[in-house]
Amino acid sequence: MLLILAGRTATHALAADPQAYQVTVVATGDATLDTTLKAASSLVSLQKTQAVGPFALAGRARADEARLRTALESFGYYAGRIDIEVAGHPVSDPRLPDLLGDLAKGSVAPVRITVERGPLFHVGTVTLQLPPGEMLSMTEQVAFGLEAGQPAVASDVLAARGRLLTTLQEEGHAFADVGQPTAYLRPATRTLDIVTTAKLGPRVDIGPIQLVGLVKVDPAYVRRRLLVHPGQLYQPSRIEAARQDLASLGVFSDVGVAAAPSLDQAGTLPLTFDFTEGLRHTVALQGGYSTDLGGSAGVTWTHHNLFGHAEKLDLVALLTGLGGTSQNGLGYDVYADLSKPDYYHRDQTLDLRVEGLKQDLEAYNQTALLVHAIVSRKISASWSISAGVGAEQERIVQQGVSRSYTLAFVPLTASYDSTHLANPLDDPTRGFRISLNATPTYSLGSQSGDGSNGLSGSGGNSFFTILQGSAATYFDLARFGLTKAGRSVLAVRIVVGTVQGATTFDLPPDQRLYAGGSGTVRGFKYQGVGPLFSNGNPVGGTSLDAGSFEFRQRIGKSFGVAAFADAGQVSASSAPLHGKLRIGAGVGARYYTPIGPIRLDVAVPLNKPAGGDSFELYIGLGEAF
Repeated sequence: MLLILAGRTATHALAADPQAYQVTVVATGDATLDTTLKAASSLVSLQKTQAVGPFALAGRARADEARLRTALESFGYYAGRIDIEVAGHPVSDPRLPDLLGDLAKGSVAPVRITVERGPLFHVGTVTLQLPPGEMLSMTEQVAFGLEAGQPAVASDVLAARGRLLTTLQEEGHAFADVGQPTAYLRPATRTLDIVTTAKLGPRVDIGPIQLVGLVKVDPAYVRRRLLVHPGQLYQPSRIEAARQDLASLGVFSDVGVAAAPSLDQAGTLPLTFDFTEGLRHTVALQGGYSTDLGGSAGVTWTHHNLFGHAEKLDLVALLTGLGGTSQNGLGYDVYADLSKPDYYHRDQTLDLRVEGLKQDLEAYNQTALLVHAIVSRKISASWSISAGVGAEQERIVQQGVSRSYTLAFVPLTASYDSTHLANPLDDPTRGFRISLNATPTYSLGSQSGDGSNGLSGSGGNSFFTILQGSAATYFDLARFGLTKAGRSVLAVRIVVGTVQGATTFDLPPDQRLYAGGSGTVRGFKYQGVGPLFSNGNPVGGTSLDAGSFEFRQRIGKSFGVAAFADAGQVSASSAPLHGKLRIGAGVGARYYTPIGPIRLDVAVPLNKPAGGDSFELYIGLGEAF
């Protein structure tokens, strides 16, 4: 008997008054089998959405017998029994439609499905038929992995076929073929004999590679970027990795790849990569709001593929300080970013930025011009490093004293990310994110004003190094069998920072460490955690430590909720874990979009300082961490 791996669909006829019914599926003792049976049953899946008359209901019940038997046999139970009763009558009763028609109008017919598994069948003989002269290697035999005596589960039998085909193709057999297995039922021995046919075909190398559809992108750049080359062994996984790598450049809306239907005269297999280039110019709007920083609104204009080698130019104009308890007035952030990938080395990117910035915060008023050049390099699937140089010319007013600073700095970063998200704004559900930063900085400072506020040390030159580290991890509760994958996540983050080589008032105010706000301790206003001047304005410090714990729960497809607690402190000590620990807690809502979750968080301080806000509200794109 052939192993049947697909069910049949029922045909419905004879319209009549719909007959409501309620299905009960008696447990078999195997939870996975029970779930599969319910999924296979039309009686179960349609009972609340597609009510039908007595004749159609009887037909639906009879068709379910075949569906349920197919599901039962797929688990290796070929001698099981299926009983379906509708209103106490077996579906085999030819009078069933008439009996259902006699039910009182508006009544609910009980439907009972009972499945007895019977004995479990096992695989008997396993035969793999190959053309004359062909034989499997040991690796290929192990990949096939179907053995006599194992349970005759359909998914395992089909998986063996898939594993063998994948292994053959990965070993260069581009035209390998493995047929669908044929199963012969042996009821007397409760076994299934499996026969599979396969054809290896020749091992082939990649031949000429054709690039189709390139208009503005330089073909020479694409060829240098390719991860596959003529003469290499044909391997679908390597070819797919090459396709995904090209798609990740951000200049193509689609990248396809296809092998030729036959070998060329040289006995190699040509490949064709087909490209659809994306828009060269795009415009994006951005905005956000929090009760401490107020609103922000801006626009980004992007020129993709600037010079034909996947370069990207971003021109950004952002208006900030639209209200907010930590703001004293409007500000702006205007900058140009140029990104050049594969800068002298594959997976090495040069980023250039010129930026004009104005902030009118409670802590200080800043007007600055910044430039930097940073080279970043991906050194593994999870690790990346970067180094650069930068300069900043700024004027800062703090506590009535105006100072100008010229800064030269060397930002150094090492990052680890095992969340492996294509979009950094997506909601991580597993893995770690670690960032280590060191920024040696030389500051030339000059002072103007009367100095009557008593600040000292701020006007001279100084050399200092800012050291910061952060680590976040994400636990999917599905790992513990508590929920479905990606639905319930615990997120934990710690942040530590210190400044070496200078005291608080030797540092320009914008180079000091601060906490408070959506990035560290929610519930406290931006920069509101740490030492304060006598008027309540933030001083900043030379050490920082903060931690966050957040539970994220998805609801349906597009919504979610969160609950969180944050804690942190800032002090004038050069070592963390000093200062007044501030703690905040809150709840949030999420709306998930294709570009990332829209976040709304409300947090309250559990030990607010005198004059502090009673709550903070945050609205933005992406999770807090």
